[in-house]
Amino acid sequence: MGEITNVMEYQAIAKQKLPKMAYDYYASGAEDEWTLQENREAFSRILFRPRILIDVSKIDMTTTVLGFKISMPIMIAPTAMQKMAHPDGEYATARAASAANTIMTLSSWATSSVEEVASTGPGIRFFQLYVYKDRKVVEQLVRRAERAGFKAIALTVDTPRLGRREADIKNRFVLPPNLTLKNFEGLDLGKMDQAADSGLASYVAGQIDRTLSWKDVKWLQTITTLPILVKGVITAEDTRLAVENGAAGIIVSNHGARQLDYVPATISALEEVVKAARGQLPVFLDGGVRRGTDVFKALALGAAGVFVGRPVVFALAAAGEAGVSNVLKMLRDEFELTMALSGCTCLADITRNHIVTESDRLRVMPSRL
Repeated sequence: MGEITNVMEYQAIAKQKLPKMAYDYYASGAEDEWTLQENREAFSRILFRPRILIDVSKIDMTTTVLGFKISMPIMIAPTAMQKMAHPDGEYATARAASAANTIMTLSSWATSSVEEVASTGPGIRFFQLYVYKDRKVVEQLVRRAERAGFKAIALTVDTPRLGRREADIKNRFVLPPNLTLKNFEGLDLGKMDQAADSGLASYVAGQIDRTLSWKDVKWLQTITTLPILVKGVITAEDTRLAVENGAAGIIVSNHGARQLDYVPATISALEEVVKAARGQLPVFLDGGVRRGTDVFKALALGAAGVFVGRPVVFALAAAGEAGVSNVLKMLRDEFELTMALSGCTCLADITRNHIVTESDRLRVMPSRL
């Protein structure tokens, strides 16, 4: 494998190890994959304004998310069907997150159940929720997550239908026969069968509730005491509605660029959302984070923390639990170095003045008129 020096290097290894259908499922985005590329490239257009001659001999990266203290503002995003990547799947990811003292978000479409993930030992875990047409299924899932000790619900709101992922259509994507969506075992929900295009798209069309609206956020609050994070917000308008409807937090996400193509990169949408939230709830970023510098840029723009998805799955495919642990360690080490070189000793030191965005540069350009 050679020495891995950054999290992106796991992707090439995963591509070699995984069957094409599984790799393409994890790696691909919607349609032209413009947003998929932009999720990364937008970070590269944000530059640093580091401060110097500050004592950075001690750096504190700890933070609190929804009242839970974690070691760093880097958490694990929900990614589906992790046993396609490695036999240990979500078990390995849960153990690595717990060892790093950070939060793991378990996908509704996990290949390990909430109970199985809880059985790996202590850890702070959130549960990502899709709302099914059958609300009894939703109630049952939420209650099981609560009983299993999960601490929050991350409600995904950008998937009334599945985005057009052309790699999955070409591959006729379907879950391998030895795996199941474990949270739905024993429920009469139909299976993800081979279809004329993507088996997952057909499954979603049959099961996921397209009528989902803000009233359902209110409904969820009546069936659980867990805080509800709204995942998939990228505009100020929806941020204000999230505040009005009692969301505990917002995750700025474009679903890993897998839903609507030509939406902005999450890092580009972040500041609009943060401003509209006015400090009334925490705003997190999910999408495109591959470096500690990315984490710093997100925090400088007002994020309370970031969630990392694909690097975790690729590292899981390459090296199992050790790979996931290494991704978290590398991002942590890079973030700590970025803080030191920017003159920040704790997260509160990271300010908007530490970065320059494209829009800042446009504003300070002298007029040519």
